[in-house]
Amino acid sequence: MSPRTGPLPLVVGALLLSAACGAPPEALPTSPPLPRSSASLPAGGPVPAAPLTLPTQTTFPAYTPPTPIYTTTPIYTTTPPRTTVPTTVTSSPSPTPSHAPRCTGEPTAAQLVTLLKNSPAVPDKNLTVTDGPYCAGTWSFATVRLTGAESAEPLSVVTTGKGATLTLVTAGTDVCNPRVRAEASAGIRVLACGG
Repeated sequence: MSPRTGPLPLVVGALLLSAACGAPPEALPTSPPLPRSSASLPAGGPVPAAPLTLPTQTTFPAYTPPTPIYTTTPIYTTTPPRTTVPTTVTSSPSPTPSHAPRCTGEPTAAQLVTLLKNSPAVPDKNLTVTDGPYCAGTWSFATVRLTGAESAEPLSVVTTGKGATLTLVTAGTDVCNPRVRAEASAGIRVLACGG
């Protein structure tokens, strides 16, 4: 150092260095800041620090997870309209046999009455053919009433054969017996059995 300059530059340097650092740091507050309002603060004085209180509870309730809530949205489906398709099979029905036509030859009503008078199964009364005879093949059917017996039901008579071979199959109020059902022609079965 030169004797002329003296310690002045050193002092100036020290001042510059101290000015560059700024003001020393302030002490950190020990309590949370309080709101400042002009009515509650003492004029020109520091704000008194409020005591800090911590909760004293040291146990905490057990954690219960929330219950999930499930919601469902209904799904609506529509059924397509059905197309009706006929499922019945139409087949030509077997024709219902009609009853036999009236006989054009034998047996005659007189031949049937003579045959019945000779049968021990028929009462010995006057007989009158009221309906028929009807013929189909070698079979015949007739309805006969007992004359003088007003309360008696008419008799149905089934025969087979013609002329000298005329034979009584059955006579009575119900003539649909197994032989008539099995052997008689369809037209006679319709008259004797109803089908």
